[in-house]
Amino acid sequence: MKLTTTTQVSVDGVVQGNGGRDENRAGGFERGGWARPLFDTEATTFVDEVYQGADAFLFGRRTYDLFAGYWGVREDLENPIVGALNTKPKYVVSTTLTEPRWADTTVLSGDVAAAVRELKARPGGELQVHGSGTLVRWLLEHDLVDELTLLVVPVVVGQGIRLFPDTGPDRALDLVESRAFPEGITLQVYRPGGRPRYAID
Repeated sequence: MKLTTTTQVSVDGVVQGNGGRDENRAGGFERGGWARPLFDTEATTFVDEVYQGADAFLFGRRTYDLFAGYWGVREDLENPIVGALNTKPKYVVSTTLTEPRWADTTVLSGDVAAAVRELKARPGGELQVHGSGTLVRWLLEHDLVDELTLLVVPVVVGQGIRLFPDTGPDRALDLVESRAFPEGITLQVYRPGGRPRYAID
């Protein structure tokens, strides 16, 4: 399977609390819900279609708990996201979760890199990661991401957890697709392209 990530990110790189005001207040974050008002019909349809293309899902623990408590309790399987999440296998990276409450969930602990490589080696289309900023950073550092989709929301949040840390590995990205939605969200799909090229003086 191809490992793909889909992340809603502000112009200043924030990923924390994109969906709701009280979604993630860690670190005193008070500006949650910055993405949802700008998701027009076209952007929402795109996200629905992404979920429909999944063969399985991979989550970090925080996003897993959030999704399980919202999407996992819904029964309207005709909804594209509800149907995908509740009928396909889910994997969550955690060292503390022992009895997941969401059906068809497998906990990955121990050698997570080896477990993810094993999942990627299985036949199928996409192993999708949604949200899960900490996990996405870790997957990139371990060269496990095949495709990185950013939904860049036209807002500067000004505080909060960012997708990329202040210091970390450098990485070139090859642009695969780019487009804008009516309310200003831009889609950027990248594939990792090794080390960046730097100007030579």
